[in-house]
Amino acid sequence: MKILITGGSGYVGSVLIPLLLNEGHNIISVDTQWFGNYLPKHPNLQNLKIDIRETDLIPLEGVHTVIHLANIANDPAVELNPTLSWEINVLSSLQLIEKAVKNGVEKFIFASSGSVYGIKDEPKVTEDLPLVPISVYNKTKMIAERVFLSYLDRIKIYNIRPATVCGFSPRMRLDVSVNMLTFQALKNKKITVFGGSQIRPNINIKDMIRVYKFFIDNEAKPGNYNAGFENISILEIAKLVREEIPAEIVVTESNDPRSYRQDSSKLIEIGFQPKFGVKEAINEIKEMFDLGKLEDKENYYTVKWMKKLKLEQIQ
Repeated sequence: MKILITGGSGYVGSVLIPLLLNEGHNIISVDTQWFGNYLPKHPNLQNLKIDIRETDLIPLEGVHTVIHLANIANDPAVELNPTLSWEINVLSSLQLIEKAVKNGVEKFIFASSGSVYGIKDEPKVTEDLPLVPISVYNKTKMIAERVFLSYLDRIKIYNIRPATVCGFSPRMRLDVSVNMLTFQALKNKKITVFGGSQIRPNINIKDMIRVYKFFIDNEAKPGNYNAGFENISILEIAKLVREEIPAEIVVTESNDPRSYRQDSSKLIEIGFQPKFGVKEAINEIKEMFDLGKLEDKENYYTVKWMKKLKLEQIQ
C-alpha cells in the first residue's frame, strides 16, 4: 500500500515509518525537517524535505492513505507564532484534504490532540463531550478536525485524539511529561514537578504507532477516536520514575490548569488493545540513556529549537 505521512521525520513519524516499511508498504514522508531527519534509507521510502504549506509539491497520485502528523506541536510552541500555527495546523490541512480528495485517497488519518476537550470535571472524557479548547493550539486542532469531517461524504476521515505520548524515538522529545521527568532523574538525580495534581492521559509511543497501523489495516467507522490509556497525575508519573531511577522529587507551584481524564473505550470496542504503558516508556528511556544512545540536545525541546531557528519570526 502507498501511504503518505506528513511530519514523517517527527517524534512519532520516526517510529511509525520504520514499522510500516517493515510491513512492505511504500511510504512518502513529507517534512520540513526543522528538527532533523532520523529516517532510515530504504528503497520503499521517498523522503521529501517539503513544507506542507507548499501543497502543490506534495505527491498524492496513487496514495491510498494519508497520515497527517505535521503540525506546530504543543501550547508554548504555538504561542511563539500563532499565525504560523494557523497556517500549518489549519489552512495547510484544508489544502491537503482538498488535494487528497481530488487524487482519490481512500483514508485520511489525522493526529489531533486529546487537549481539544480543555478542562473537564467528568470522570470519563469521551468523544461525545463538547470541545472547549483553552489555547490557540487546542483551537487549531479542533478547527482542523471539523474541516476534515466536512469531507466525510468523499473520503474516510479518522480524527485521532492522542493523549500525551511518551517513550523513546530517534527524533526524541524531552519536553513532554514522562520523557522530561525521566530524563531529569537520569541526568540530575532530581525531578522537578510543577503542581503535580494535574491529571494527564498518557500513551506509549509504541501503542501510538499501533493505533495508526490499526486504522490503516481495519475498516473502522470514520469519526473521532480518543487514544490514551493511563490517566495519572504529574506527581504520580514522578513517583513511577523514582521507582526505576533513584531521584529526589521537588514539588513547586504551577499555573498550568490543564487536567483531564481521557476515556478510550470507543477505540477498544472496535478491537484495539494497548500493549505498552508509562513504565515501559520509562524503562526504555533509561535503557537508551545507559547505552549512550540518548543525549540532551537542543532540538529535543520544541520551543527552544524553534527560537533558535527563529521560527517565531516567520510571516
